[in-house]
Amino acid sequence: MRPRIDPVVIEDLGVRYEADVPLGPLTWYGVGGPADILAHPSSDREMGALASRCFEAGIPWYVLGSGANLLVAEEGVRGVVVKLNDDSFTRIQRFSQCVTVGAGADLAKLVIETGKMGLGGLEVLAGIPASVGGALRMNCGGKYGEIGPSVHSLSYMSDSGDIFTLKRDQVEFGYRSCSIKAGLFLSATFELSEDDPEVLRQRILDIFAYKKKTQPLASASAGCAFKNPPTEVSDKGAGQLIDEAGLKGLTVGGAQVSPVHANFITLASGGGANDVIRLIRLVKKRVQEHCGVMLAEEVVIWGNAPITPKIEEEKN
Repeated sequence: MRPRIDPVVIEDLGVRYEADVPLGPLTWYGVGGPADILAHPSSDREMGALASRCFEAGIPWYVLGSGANLLVAEEGVRGVVVKLNDDSFTRIQRFSQCVTVGAGADLAKLVIETGKMGLGGLEVLAGIPASVGGALRMNCGGKYGEIGPSVHSLSYMSDSGDIFTLKRDQVEFGYRSCSIKAGLFLSATFELSEDDPEVLRQRILDIFAYKKKTQPLASASAGCAFKNPPTEVSDKGAGQLIDEAGLKGLTVGGAQVSPVHANFITLASGGGANDVIRLIRLVKKRVQEHCGVMLAEEVVIWGNAPITPKIEEEKN
C-alpha cells in the first residue's frame, strides 16, 4: 500500500485542507476509509497550484463530487482528494438560452433552476444525484436522456494544472463515458431551449415519480452498480441479466442485490464498503457463468477490498 501523504507537501499553497478525513460520510453509501488529505480550493488558481504540486511530487489526486456513484474501500485513499464546494465552483449563470455552471454545482439544483428559468434540455436528468463535473465525466443519464447533448462548451484542468476550453464537437460523449479521462472539469456551458416553466416542472415531477416507483431510493446505494453491456454483446440491460441469474436478494455481509431493482446494491446499517465490493465481484462472476457476459461497474471504487478465497457471508 502507498504510504500516507504528509500534508506539509501542500501547506505553502494557501489551499484550505483537512488531514486524515473519513470519506464515508461524504458518499451516498455512507461508508469507507479516510483520505490522507481533503483539499478545498477556492479558485481556479488554487486548484491549478494544487494540481501542479501533486503532479511534480507524484502524488495521486482525486475529485469528490456528490459521492452518489462512489464507493470508498475501508482502507481509504492514499493521496489528495479535492472537493469543489467553494462558491466559485458552484455558481449558475444564465446568458440568453445558455447557462454556465461550475463543476461543483449540484445537478439536481441545476435541473430545478433551469426549469424555473423556462429553459428545457436538462429536465431529462431529474432524479440523478451528481455534481455537474461528475455528471459530465460519466455522461450521466437514463431512459429519458443524457447530459452530453446539451453541452455547448467545457472548461477543464489537466493533471498538471493547465486549463483548456473545448467546444462540444471537440468532446466525445458515449454511454456513461466522456473522452476527457484525466484532470477535472471546472465549468460547463449548456445550450438549452425555451419552454414553459410549468410544463418543465411537471416533466421533472413525472420522472421523479417513475424513479421512486422503480428504484430503491430510500436505501443506501450508489445508483446503478453496473453499466448495461454493449448491444453487440447483449440486448438485455445489466439489471435484467442479474435478475435472470437469480441474484435478486443475494447478500454478502450487509450488502444486498436489491429485490426492487437488480442493478442496485444496497447496504444495511452496520455493513461495510468491502461487503459491497465483494458482492460486486460475486455478481460479475455469477452473471458471467450464467450468460457469458462480463459486466462492468458503473459505480466508481476508490481503493481495493482484500480478496478472500471464500465468501463466508454469502447467502441467498
